[in-house]
Amino acid sequence: MLELVLVGCGGFLGSISRYLMGAWVMGRVEAAETFPYGTFAVNLLGCILAGIFLALHEASLGQFRSEARLLCLTGFLGGFTTLSAFGVETFSLIRRGDIGLASVYVAVTVIAAILATAAAFWLSRRLM
Repeated sequence: MLELVLVGCGGFLGSISRYLMGAWVMGRVEAAETFPYGTFAVNLLGCILAGIFLALHEASLGQFRSEARLLCLTGFLGGFTTLSAFGVETFSLIRRGDIGLASVYVAVTVIAAILATAAAFWLSRRLM
């Protein structure tokens, strides 16, 4: 039961954070209606946070409690990152005929996510 509460609380906070950050980014970008900058920024930050968490977990030699992993990684980051929104926005770009922009969005998002995760992981390990 504790596991469900931890995942649920983390997911609640992650979802609220996702909404607030996405709205904040979209409100500050002039071309917001042409490219899903809010979702892109949230996913990138989520990957950075995941890299940091993984580095902390590794540095502690697995001593992070499973409760911390459930709350932070499964709950918060699961609620914060937005793969379903990414799919909907990509499909919307394709439906309106912006195949090129949809392709760029997919490529940039996937590559940036992997690079952000790796960079955060290596930087966090280096700082420890």
